[in-house]
Amino acid sequence: MASAGQRRLLTAFVVGLVTSVCGTVLQVQSDDRSDSRYVSSRSEIKEHRLAKMGRLAYDMEVAMPSSLTSAPLLECFQVAQPVLEPSASGKAVTVTLMEHQFANSYGSPFVGEYTPPDFDFDHVVINFTVEVRGRQFDRWGTVYLDNVNIFSTSTAEPTPNGITWTWRKDVTPYLSLWKQPHTLIFQLDNVITDVYTGLLNSTFTATFFKSGAQGGAPPADLIIPVSASKSPATTSFWTYPEENATASVTFPRNVNRAVFSANVKAQGNDEFWWSNVPQSAVDAFEPDAGTYPGYSPFREVQISIDGMLAGVYWPYPTIFTGGVVPQLHRPIVGIDAFDLRDHEIDISPWLPLLCDGKEHTFGIKVVGLVDNGETTAALSNTTEGSWYLVGKVFLWLDEEGSVTTGTLGTVTTEPKIAFEQKLTRNATGYNETLDYKVSVKRDFGITSTLVTKKGNGTATWSQSLEYSNVGGLYLNGYGGINTFLTTGKEKAEVAGWDYETSFSYPLFCNTTTQYLPAGNLTLWAQLDQALKLEVKGDGVFPSGAEAFTGEWDGSLLDTERNGTANYSRYGDNTITTGVGRTHQIFHFGGLKGETAKELYFRDVAAFNNSVVSDVEVIGDLAI
Repeated sequence: MASAGQRRLLTAFVVGLVTSVCGTVLQVQSDDRSDSRYVSSRSEIKEHRLAKMGRLAYDMEVAMPSSLTSAPLLECFQVAQPVLEPSASGKAVTVTLMEHQFANSYGSPFVGEYTPPDFDFDHVVINFTVEVRGRQFDRWGTVYLDNVNIFSTSTAEPTPNGITWTWRKDVTPYLSLWKQPHTLIFQLDNVITDVYTGLLNSTFTATFFKSGAQGGAPPADLIIPVSASKSPATTSFWTYPEENATASVTFPRNVNRAVFSANVKAQGNDEFWWSNVPQSAVDAFEPDAGTYPGYSPFREVQISIDGMLAGVYWPYPTIFTGGVVPQLHRPIVGIDAFDLRDHEIDISPWLPLLCDGKEHTFGIKVVGLVDNGETTAALSNTTEGSWYLVGKVFLWLDEEGSVTTGTLGTVTTEPKIAFEQKLTRNATGYNETLDYKVSVKRDFGITSTLVTKKGNGTATWSQSLEYSNVGGLYLNGYGGINTFLTTGKEKAEVAGWDYETSFSYPLFCNTTTQYLPAGNLTLWAQLDQALKLEVKGDGVFPSGAEAFTGEWDGSLLDTERNGTANYSRYGDNTITTGVGRTHQIFHFGGLKGETAKELYFRDVAAFNNSVVSDVEVIGDLAI
């Protein structure tokens, strides 16, 4: 929420405002709505202010002078710890799964046939490398083995001179799939026109090897997709809320542990969901800035089994490389931008129901909040569009012929929501500022009794989540600010298995879009974001500590990323300037009990597309 001092400073900086909407002519707009010069040029198409800001900034950047296209490609990267590599003395086989140029690829994914290499492997690491020159927005990509999603990513936004990047990921959790032939589907939607010229030249490989290192649970015996089942024609995610994200699933009867994994991506008017406005305020600045995306800046992903809530996921606010202002993300892309993190929900307490040999319905749903405009809010039944949703269930099995039984426990579900909102008007009666505070708290839990081949006991899944967002709009809707925080603790206890995680997702974003009476345009943004993630025990996905020597109970990731960027353009387009600064500090450590030992550290800063400082310390790798 902008303070009074912030608003005075920003208002003093702006002499006047001009409305600018895609596909319309800029019209001069004074602060006096009675002025006869005011002409509304609002588009009928809803567009989030941050999406519009990123588009304007990229247009301005592309218009700036560039060097020859023979210049070296700029290497973009996501800061992350190393992944496990094959040992120097051990056998490893690298297979090229795809070499493909994604051009006009909407609805036309790469489809190939995967055959396992002919040797005994127990680890798999993928490598995705892209080169692109020209103009292109950030694009979303996803990889499936038949109907199971194994990797979701987004692309960096190129410069005219070109960029490249590489991402490596340990996909050993999908080992049971890699052991069998499958159809491999890689969807990377792209558009080529006389304006958008960037061809995504992509290579996708997998390296297969043996290693004694293990971070988390051993790979599952069976993986069941909870997806739209569109293979082999295309990838199998749902587009929500346009599609009903439900699937019928039948479990084998001898399951001793089951974990649901959700992978979600927000698109369109929900791409910046964490800065959406309360539903009652979507039209608050309609005469000036247009209609805003709503359902509040809170989102909850709900997982249901036969219509009953089985767990929730409060998503990380991933900001993709065209988000807010592109210079915030080049060459250092945002946290999780190259690898959209899956989230685990242990559904072992539901095994007494799911192991009955019958078909059951799994559902994935995203909700926000609806409010009364004052002090009351409740969960909505839908959101803005669109979300890409997909899930899968990892199953660990007892001996064939055994049957899991037990008694299904009861579920605690209801969240606690606090909400307040205030609109202020100027002297002419038009809304000038919007301030809101949203907080949500949810304690979810279920405990059931289980009878498996491993013995009798209980299975528990518990979640304790808290969310807050203090935000608002100012400058008649052309400036916005959000101070966001999600924290959580989640725990699974099943006979022979234990898993625990805690996390914190802080974010601060402050932006302005300013049009001066002469037609000059200025964009300014500050974006601070962090991630703290602690994982212990038998997680489905590697903890990351397995890449280093030593024995670890878990891992601790702690990173903070800060950036500012601004662009200016003269009204006659004769001069365009821009500058961006980004700084990220990244800590990664192994956990032994409650003690963390740092295994990887990086402190890197960039200015105007160039790395200006970089300190990296790598511990002893397990190779």
